[in-house]
Amino acid sequence: MSDTTTIESVRLGEGGPEVGVQGLGCMGMSFAYGPTDEDEARATLDRALELGVTFYDTADFYGVGENERFLSPFFRAHRDEVTIATKFALQLDPADPTRRLIRNDPPYIREAVEASLRRLDVDVIDVYYMHRKAPDVPIEETVGAMAELVTEGKVRWLGLSEVTGAELRAAHAVHPIAAVQSEWSLFSRDVERSAVPAARDLGVAFVPYSPLGRGFLTGSFTDATKELGADDFRRQQPRFVGENAVANRALVEEVRSVAAAHDATPGQIALAWVQQRAEVWGLPVVPIPGTRRRARVEENTAATRITLTAEETAALDALADKVAGDRYADMTFSSASRD
Repeated sequence: MSDTTTIESVRLGEGGPEVGVQGLGCMGMSFAYGPTDEDEARATLDRALELGVTFYDTADFYGVGENERFLSPFFRAHRDEVTIATKFALQLDPADPTRRLIRNDPPYIREAVEASLRRLDVDVIDVYYMHRKAPDVPIEETVGAMAELVTEGKVRWLGLSEVTGAELRAAHAVHPIAAVQSEWSLFSRDVERSAVPAARDLGVAFVPYSPLGRGFLTGSFTDATKELGADDFRRQQPRFVGENAVANRALVEEVRSVAAAHDATPGQIALAWVQQRAEVWGLPVVPIPGTRRRARVEENTAATRITLTAEETAALDALADKVAGDRYADMTFSSASRD
């Protein structure tokens, strides 16, 4: 199923910006998924905007600032048409580059926002996320520091990533939160335990990252260690390797059977399921599938116009309980470990 109609828009939480009902995850354009054709990636940004995608997601951690720099010319050219989201909190450990550090302390937040503003070459960041929660800093303290950035005009709206429902409620009591970003897909539904209900109750939008299971739900690869390059971080994720990959491939075939009834791709069905969480839960849902190719953006946005039947939805709902393997090798890096 392919359609080049402009997608609809939705407000990103109470008082938040109006954005396309599907955003674009830009991480892979310069980080984590191997070599990039930069010309095609830039053409993808332009094509996404033509299709009504106005919400663009990056982070200072992606390529140690390189992703923000890569996106800067596009953002400058279309500043009044796009909503820019970036994040702070993650660092590589200087003593061990394979290890990630989490910083939420107020002095670091101020350093991070100034650096992102310089790399993006903008006067204000639209949505500024805490990328991960540091265990040694109360979330109220972190959000208090983020709120100062709003007062100073450096940031318009605040967001949080990978938080529990209790953490969201505590943060929202300090300053309104526009959006929560966490992994949410046919394969990953732990956010439904507390984060999604809290977001609904508070009028906060939900921004699912990896709604396509990092590409696995599209069928574009079946075993990360056999098919993806040595610098592709999916080789380190338990779901995509060995016996887990074999088991999860069978689940993708179940998605493919639903896709056949809609003349669609498995990825489109996976995205349609995520988009329809808005109706199921009664809150704005703006998934941010990542891609570096124009054809994939066209495919992804067309998924916003697929309506799944109750029977199809029930069959798809059952898949998450059958998934083999965790979404991270170290699940302490996710909100699920604290929920």
